[in-house]
Amino acid sequence: MYEFDWSSIPGALPLLAKGLLITFEVTLTAIIIGIVLGTLLAVARLSNSRLLSLAAASYVNLFRSVPLVMVILWFYLIVPQLLRTLFGDALGDIRLASALVAFSLFEAAYYSEIIRAGIQSVSGGQISAGLALGMTYGQTMRLVVLPQAFRNMTPLLLTQAVILFQDTSLVYVIGLSDFFGTAYKVGDRDGRLVELLIFAGVVYFFISFAVSRFVKRLQKRYAQ
Repeated sequence: MYEFDWSSIPGALPLLAKGLLITFEVTLTAIIIGIVLGTLLAVARLSNSRLLSLAAASYVNLFRSVPLVMVILWFYLIVPQLLRTLFGDALGDIRLASALVAFSLFEAAYYSEIIRAGIQSVSGGQISAGLALGMTYGQTMRLVVLPQAFRNMTPLLLTQAVILFQDTSLVYVIGLSDFFGTAYKVGDRDGRLVELLIFAGVVYFFISFAVSRFVKRLQKRYAQ
């Protein structure tokens, strides 16, 4: 019968903390860039320009049709070569740069659909009213529609952020020492892989559960 030994975890906490910081860095970067790019994609898809709409739809459909792990591997093979061409050898961890680019572009496709639904949830009369007041279409979207849309879709954006946080564990395929990758390496080194993976799972659970509870409170507040 397997005997659990948790003694290796306290000594591994500094390494795990560094790995968790990398996980947060990838998550927050992908959220910020994903929402900004996703907003542009959503507006483009809803525009009257067929070219813009088709280009945005093609981008979204491409990334939503490909597994995330494949996207990570794609950019791991592409981004380092591009960065070396631009900056030479004056680079940090190219695996981190690859992960940041891959997650940001991948999440933009999913945030785009959430934001597009949020924009469509705002009454079309709001756009007409803005145009009637002399605003341009861009000003109407920025000052009237998007603030209301983001309020409506905040719970969905946070839910997607939780999914993103969990998905960051996939960077192990390129050898990046995020929280999961560090837990796996330390567990394998100390011969306590089961204990470290259980500990990592518990940490993921508590962080995801805390954010999920916060999302439910927001949903109740907006439902009132």
